[in-house]
Amino acid sequence: MPLFIIKDDITKLSVDAIVNAANNTLLGGGGVDGAIHRAAGKKLLEKCKTLGGCKTGEAKITKGYDLPAKYVIHTVGPIWQGGGFKERESLISCYHNSLLLAKENKCKTVAFPIISSGAYGYPKGEAFRVATDTVLEFLSDNDMTVYIVIYDKAVYEPDRRIMSELSYFIDRNYEKKQALNERVRASAVLCKSCACEDKSSLDDALKEIDESFSEMLLRKIDEKKMTDAECYKKANIDRKLFSKIRKDVNYKPSKPTAIAFAIALELSLPETEDMLKKAGFALSHSNKFDIIIEYFIRNGNYNIFEINEALFAFDQSLLGA
Repeated sequence: MPLFIIKDDITKLSVDAIVNAANNTLLGGGGVDGAIHRAAGKKLLEKCKTLGGCKTGEAKITKGYDLPAKYVIHTVGPIWQGGGFKERESLISCYHNSLLLAKENKCKTVAFPIISSGAYGYPKGEAFRVATDTVLEFLSDNDMTVYIVIYDKAVYEPDRRIMSELSYFIDRNYEKKQALNERVRASAVLCKSCACEDKSSLDDALKEIDESFSEMLLRKIDEKKMTDAECYKKANIDRKLFSKIRKDVNYKPSKPTAIAFAIALELSLPETEDMLKKAGFALSHSNKFDIIIEYFIRNGNYNIFEINEALFAFDQSLLGA
């Protein structure tokens, strides 16, 4: 863990390994395959000539040569023939075998394109779902950060029903004036709190300090009877970051990280808002990111990757770290 969707050029990523959606010859082609060969330089082609090709569903590894990535993992996706020729099984094998090769070579960061979704004709939405499901299953037992790289959002097809409902929810709740109203209310509250009626000293006030974000998080993990690993994996959070939070009672997370833990713990909306307050944040209808989070919590959908798909579709920050 974690898994992220990013819009980028896979040939420019500084990761341990990028995955090439190759053809059976491994000698280069169009699309991602051609782009990787061009960016890696002639040495990649020379090496691939010695590999004897690659069968559909299998994977082979080479150095990255002129690429920022240390390795290139070449895998051959299935050509879509209607779904009755074990295309799904072959596509799953592409991701699984690539991840195993990455693990064997001690890769901690790996970037995938959406294999077979271009010239090979695999339906884009289904290809994307196979990618995410297979990677998430692997990450449940392995410590690795994986990126699903989308070069052009035109190839990305999120769940249409969720997108339709979410668009309506955003349109109904997105109020730009809300930010101004909140600032006005905050100023009024501040002025009231400054009145001379409150004679308590600063020392007295500090004694009333509430539990920190870290304390609340650890308490909620115990209350939910979860292990630390179950929580940070569901939150799409790296183990090392969770360790920092556990060790530092005053740790201040980013807003996406704080919300990621609320999602992992399946907190209600009031509980989520309470956890955010511990980190110095709040949900607001003047922010599309916040409205999307509210939509999923209100609908009882705590699948962090489905939430991230929606956030990605609306150009918002993703949950996790």
